[in-house]
Order: sequence, then C-alpha cells, then structure tokens
Amino acid sequence: MPSYRYHHLVTFDETNLVGNVYFAHFVHWQGHCRERFLADHAPSVLLALRDGEIALVTVSCQMDFYAECFALEEVEVVMTLAALGGHRLAMDFDYLRTGQCVARGHQSVACMRHTADGKVPTEIPGELADALAAFATAGTAVGSSHQAPQHEW
Repeated sequence: MPSYRYHHLVTFDETNLVGNVYFAHFVHWQGHCRERFLADHAPSVLLALRDGEIALVTVSCQMDFYAECFALEEVEVVMTLAALGGHRLAMDFDYLRTGQCVARGHQSVACMRHTADGKVPTEIPGELADALAAFATAGTAVGSSHQAPQHEW
C-alpha cells in the first residue's frame, strides 16, 4: 500500500512524569506528518494555508494505543490515504517503533476557504489532489470503512 513516512525522534519534553510519551503527542505527530507531506508533495498548498486562502480543518481524529514509547526512541509515522471525496479526505496513521506497531490513528480533514460569511467547503486544491492520487490504491475511495457517512462527503 502506498504510504508517506515521517520519522520522529521522541524528546524528553514529550514524556510525562512516568517517562512514557504523553498520549496527545501522537496526535501532534499526525500534524507533523501531514505538514511534511504537504512540504514534499504540495508546497503551493502550504502557501495557500499561510496566506489564508484555504484552511484544512480537522473534522475528526481517533487514536488506539498498543505500547508505550519513551524518550530518544525513533517513531516512524506511516500515513496512508483512507478515503477521498468532495472536499474531504481521510488518512490512517500507523506508529512504528523498530517495526512494531505501537499505535494507530485516523483523521478526517475538510478543505475550506474563507469568505465574508465564514468558512465554506471548497474543492481540494489541484496540486494536493494530484499528490494524493499517487498514494491512492484501488480500495481508496468514498465508501472505505473509515470515512464519514456518505451524505457528509
């Protein structure tokens, strides 16, 4: 399955008093992975985000944890495209430490543009749609198991 991989070295400030990674950092790393993907594959989208032309709004986020991680361990965040349709996309994240899956996450994002009346749904920018196409598989489509109900897409 095509994937985008982000490598992260856990720092001490990402751990709690017990010494393991605080759970919220896993979600934070999803953001790092998404941003690196944009920088590598759709840099014009980063400019549009910075300039306020569009917004990528997280609609839902979910995590499952299987093992603890600790400071100075390398965690590989593997992002795959789970669903794509209309103005939304969904991504799955596997968190690997030395090949072992320590957590799994899922995130749905809506592409929005700013108007005088607030944010409104907008088409996924062409450069991002092209970049995502390279990570799509035959099973990646509206109708995959992790997407929002059909009417929301």
